[in-house]
Amino acid sequence: MKNILLALASGLLLALSWPTSGFSPLSFIGFVPLLLAEFDIRKDNFKRKNLRTFGYAYLSFLIWNIITTYWLYFSTPFGGIFAILANSLLMSVVLLIYHIIAKKVTFTAASSFFIALWLSFEKLHLGWEFSWPWLNLGNVFANDINLIQWYEYTGTFGGSLWILISNFIIFKGILLYIQHKDKGILVRTGLRFILIIALPIIVSLIIKPETSSENTIETLSLQPNVDPYAEKYTTDNKGISKSLIKLTKPYLNEKKQLLIAPETVFAEGVDINNYRFSQAKRFSQQLFEQNEKLNILYGISMYEILRDKNQLSPQSNFLRKGVWFNDYNSAVFERKDTQHEFYHKSKLVVGVENFPYQSTLKPLLGDIMIDLGGTVAMKTTQDKRSVFELNNGSSIAPIICYESVYGEFVNGYIKNGANALAIITNDAWWGETQGHKQHWSYARLRAIETRRAVVRSANTGISGFVDKDGTVLKKSEYDEKTILKYDLPLYEGETFYVKSGDYIPRISNFLALFIFLFAVTRRRR
Repeated sequence: MKNILLALASGLLLALSWPTSGFSPLSFIGFVPLLLAEFDIRKDNFKRKNLRTFGYAYLSFLIWNIITTYWLYFSTPFGGIFAILANSLLMSVVLLIYHIIAKKVTFTAASSFFIALWLSFEKLHLGWEFSWPWLNLGNVFANDINLIQWYEYTGTFGGSLWILISNFIIFKGILLYIQHKDKGILVRTGLRFILIIALPIIVSLIIKPETSSENTIETLSLQPNVDPYAEKYTTDNKGISKSLIKLTKPYLNEKKQLLIAPETVFAEGVDINNYRFSQAKRFSQQLFEQNEKLNILYGISMYEILRDKNQLSPQSNFLRKGVWFNDYNSAVFERKDTQHEFYHKSKLVVGVENFPYQSTLKPLLGDIMIDLGGTVAMKTTQDKRSVFELNNGSSIAPIICYESVYGEFVNGYIKNGANALAIITNDAWWGETQGHKQHWSYARLRAIETRRAVVRSANTGISGFVDKDGTVLKKSEYDEKTILKYDLPLYEGETFYVKSGDYIPRISNFLALFIFLFAVTRRRR
């Protein structure tokens, strides 16, 4: 019973730390109860230690995943349930491997192994086709920007490392106190814990940058508030265009402006080769009649018909004999004085936009993704992070929805010259839940990591502007039809994290492998 309560405690502590309604410092002790339960199992005389460790871990991580990401169910019931169960499983496997290795090495080696292995697991979630990095630990401070200004050097992995080290300091102190019953141990542990928490915060307060910029562009962020279940995919592009123009016209003037509209705001599929004849193109032309100096960036659903096998990619979809097609979730950029440009979303939502490891799994599973409410067609992506040049000489990054969760991925836009980040998304799928609030807050992490201001256009809640230190400049409410205007700051330069990327988990991969091999070798001897 004691270990069950400890597992429950860890699950609740981690869940209650999560943005946007949680208290992030709880994460500094969130793993401690579960680690104590694992240690108790490791030292007892009962059988099935591995199974019991896995069971308690799964209980903890299932509670954490359910409370923080239950809202996925509203978008895709199967996808939501699968993500929660599978992510809890993977987290539990990490603890189980730690349990096995910890029996063979010293406490310091075991602690280092768990930290390195967890960071490696988080990195895995950023790169493989079942990617789901939503609960990577460093994300927990998304609303506590004064604590994490140093993310410009480490990315969110610095936050994950901070949390894990803090938990093991407390864990070790408790074990030593139980063994020696010396209150001095608690005092020393408390001092170490305070020091490890305080030092990064002090650094953060010292390095927080000035946020004024002489280079800005008047930016309009549209929030059309179209119901994706009842309106978005039943309203044709002409109807959407009329609504957007009516919303936008009062805000247009003769200055250089930037207009941002949400992901797939034009949801009726457009042939990429005939885009110039589309209603979306006419939408841009009508706006240019009001302001010739306007820059326009919006989301669109596009497709491309293919009849040549040599043009096919692994993401191309079969239509009928001799005919295939590419399906795109795209961003379009328009300026009156230049040719239109496209960017195709490249970080896809598992199951909804992407059939992971399709070449291997589809022969085994068939159309299970479609049957369970998932993707009808694989989205086609692109390798390069495109940036669009504004008519004032600066450049903007087109980031589509889920892509904004990936730190190193977003770095690619900065390396290609982006002076600001534009996130276009459709967060209405999750209703009035923590989902759209967490997604908004993660944009603040990208601002700090890259030291770029962010403009965000959501179909509904939350649209707005974030400065390069994560400060919210202006934001909308959920479920309102509105347009926000702000002078978007345009910054230059590259942070250490932009230049170096996810170096922390790369180091962790080698450390985890080294300790694992050491433990295996030691057992054989």
